[in-house]
Amino acid sequence: MSNKDFYETLGVARSASDDEIKKAYRKLAMKYHPDRNPDNKEAEEKFKEVQKAYDTLSDKEKRAMYDQYGHAAFEQGMGGGAGGFGGFGGFGGAQGFDFSDIFSQMFGGGAGGRQPDYSGADLQVGIEISLEEAAKGVKKRINIPTYEECDVCHGSGAKPGTSASTCSTCHGSGTVHVRQAIFQMQQTCPTCHGTGKEIKDPCVKCRGEGRTKTSKTVEVNIPAGIDDGQRIRLSGEGEPGQHGAPAGDLYVNVRVRQHKIFERNGLDLHCELPISFAIAALGGEVEVPTLDGKVKLHIPKETQTGRRMRVKGKGIKSLRSSSTGDLYCHILVETPVNLTDRQKELLEEFEKISSGLNLSQTPRKKSFWEKVGEKVGDLFSDN
Repeated sequence: MSNKDFYETLGVARSASDDEIKKAYRKLAMKYHPDRNPDNKEAEEKFKEVQKAYDTLSDKEKRAMYDQYGHAAFEQGMGGGAGGFGGFGGFGGAQGFDFSDIFSQMFGGGAGGRQPDYSGADLQVGIEISLEEAAKGVKKRINIPTYEECDVCHGSGAKPGTSASTCSTCHGSGTVHVRQAIFQMQQTCPTCHGTGKEIKDPCVKCRGEGRTKTSKTVEVNIPAGIDDGQRIRLSGEGEPGQHGAPAGDLYVNVRVRQHKIFERNGLDLHCELPISFAIAALGGEVEVPTLDGKVKLHIPKETQTGRRMRVKGKGIKSLRSSSTGDLYCHILVETPVNLTDRQKELLEEFEKISSGLNLSQTPRKKSFWEKVGEKVGDLFSDN
């Protein structure tokens, strides 16, 4: 068996709390449990690795030794030979590695322990919405897979006219004891899978499960302000449990489509706003699109390309407070195209009377040539 890092095996950080370690262990132990993966050698090895990792990290002394020395802390002789932590393979040698403790964590332990968890699995679905829907909130209906009671056996799992009997393997307890080497472990009964009942003549339609696959429609309330990549949890809307166990949860992963005009940054929106040369030079009012319709924006005279102007309160509403972001318009002074003869004539005249402009009238041009290192006065002098 590989000496893989125990924290990596459980998928937790080295600073993980005891509760985080226990939660990670239970999830992985259930995933790779032999009863859920019959004749799967790879899953069996994973299960053993998870057990060893948890046995060390759940014990304060062993965890401290592991943090300091790594796997070497459990090699023969480390910590006092057989009287210390013992050989790694036996995980404690004469001091014993109690597999029953492992199962007590999972199933409640002991001969009278709880049955395996038949709670329904959690489900995940993706949903795509527009930026407008993300900003204002929306209700969506989605179809998800589920199960319903078999209409042939009415949930019993047995062929009509027959019934389930007490399991012949576990005699109704739902668990069996298995001996491996010097250890005795309590496992879920492989015949009845923990139910204590055995169906010898299963229903033809559901094959003994008592339920059949179907789908259902769920309404999802997407709150205003949700962002791309966030998810919504719907408790109890996942896969139904078996034998009366609770259903799992449904997680809805939200994707917000890219908008044609706006880009979102937190609660703020940004857009590029093209304006004419005349409006940029003389000032005036222009219409600006928002998620709520158009608004008027005053453009000051002598506005340059790249200037950012704010439209307050026209961004995205916060999910957790009453605050709302702003809309930022990035000004772009547009050069006209397809000019008429009259427009060309006026622009040519404007250029002639602008040839002797005072340097203060062209601040960006002046700054550019100063950076180049030219004498600005020579650039604007008459030939």
